[in-house]
Amino acid sequence: MFRERDVIEVLQSYPEDIIMLKDSSFFTWGKKVSGVRYRKDETAVDEWGCEWRAAEDGVVGEVKKPLLTDISEVEKLQPPYDVLETIDEREVNRLCKDTDLFVIAWTTVRPFERMQFLLGPEELYPELLYGSKYLYRLMKSLHDFFLAELRLWCSTDVDAVSFMDDWGSQNSMLVSPELWRRLFRPLYREYCELIHAAGKHVFFHSDGFIEPIFPDLIEIGVDAVNSQLFCMNIEDLGRKYKGRITFWGEIDRQRILPFGTKQQVSDAIRRVKNALWNPEGGVIAQCEFGLQDPPDNIKTVFETWEEITRTHHALD
Repeated sequence: MFRERDVIEVLQSYPEDIIMLKDSSFFTWGKKVSGVRYRKDETAVDEWGCEWRAAEDGVVGEVKKPLLTDISEVEKLQPPYDVLETIDEREVNRLCKDTDLFVIAWTTVRPFERMQFLLGPEELYPELLYGSKYLYRLMKSLHDFFLAELRLWCSTDVDAVSFMDDWGSQNSMLVSPELWRRLFRPLYREYCELIHAAGKHVFFHSDGFIEPIFPDLIEIGVDAVNSQLFCMNIEDLGRKYKGRITFWGEIDRQRILPFGTKQQVSDAIRRVKNALWNPEGGVIAQCEFGLQDPPDNIKTVFETWEEITRTHHALD
């Protein structure tokens, strides 16, 4: 939206081999500038009725007006099932048929975050601790909607279906692992079982420090996880989980990609490779191209990955 020329230049040198299908109806923007979204101070209303404000260009922002002023209002909540009608299954299948690339459906499934958007974190966190009847009604309403969305995507010819929740701060989880296992792991397990039953891979994204729930994600059937590796001990992740789950990319987007040298970027790639990579697979070469990132740093990510794979094949 802001650096189209830079993105095109990178993709010409390093074409993507994964297609991400995203539902474009996530926001109904109250203010538009030449049709471009995510401008500073721009407001938006999402499909549930929560109002967002962007604090900086290129970032979706935060919910400033949750839909529910009190959790008891969950009785009136109407999930936006009409949004699911915007997904054209025939068009999705046509795209899958016409490409050799790996196709992932990027869904809106994010129960923990959606609860925050609807209530605001100040209201949600005490509810998670004390668990009123309204909390469980809210969780069931969201879970039923998300299952409907997943069933729709599972009926298409995509290769994988993704869902997400950001569970980590910089160095700890936002809730205890025990609370996560009690309230959210059962939901996630059902998502994974549904996706696998359709013969598709499960992709999952979560920002922050989430190392305590890695064993759970593996056990319930997540095939690939996109996490902020550099918020955790990468070598420790490798010792514990290498070969048990695919690490779906990520290079430090807080420090190295925006502010690091090309050598630091290359060193970061080699660190990920040495800790997590298997000749059979195990790492997907992915990174986020942020608004402030120098294009040369993004190119260095993929230059280094290509160098590593060339060296391996030469040794074979």
